[in-house]
Amino acid sequence: MELAKVMSKGQVTIPINIRKKLNLKEGDKVVFIEKDGNMIIANSAMVALQKIQDEFEGEAERLGLETEQDVVNLVKEVRREIHAEKQGDK
Repeated sequence: MELAKVMSKGQVTIPINIRKKLNLKEGDKVVFIEKDGNMIIANSAMVALQKIQDEFEGEAERLGLETEQDVVNLVKEVRREIHAEKQGDK
């Protein structure tokens, strides 16, 4: 358990052990999440990444992507379509 003191302007220094566990660097942002009457502090970038991963859950299966090569082929196809659209706009 770590302890931190709240200063007059509401500022708190996050202990080094907690910063390391959250992979926080200078300039990073933290998010405070209320859950079951408790406050959780988290690295906001990691929360955003998890949210994106959750949103994409099942998309690979829906698109029939089973291998890395399937993903590469899909990217190539999308690039071809974008290129064709740009050529049609000229």
